[in-house]
Amino acid sequence: MRPTVTLYTRVGCLLCAEAESALRRLAARLRFDLSVTDIEADEELHRRFLFEVPVVAVGDRIVAQAPIDIRRLEEDLREALRALD
Repeated sequence: MRPTVTLYTRVGCLLCAEAESALRRLAARLRFDLSVTDIEADEELHRRFLFEVPVVAVGDRIVAQAPIDIRRLEEDLREALRALD
């Protein structure tokens, strides 16, 4: 079973769109499933991440949040995914 990486986002967020595009490219190489969650659909997530989206998480571990360094994202994801093994 492949691990899931979650992207917390909101509609109209350009940084979120960039992060999603990068994560979709990385998903095949790093072998994970991507789950995209709109924080505006959940009051708790909205309160928690309103000023931090995009947020990338592996399980409960936040791997990256705005502003996301796309070049560093792959390295941080590799480390977080290895920790699941």
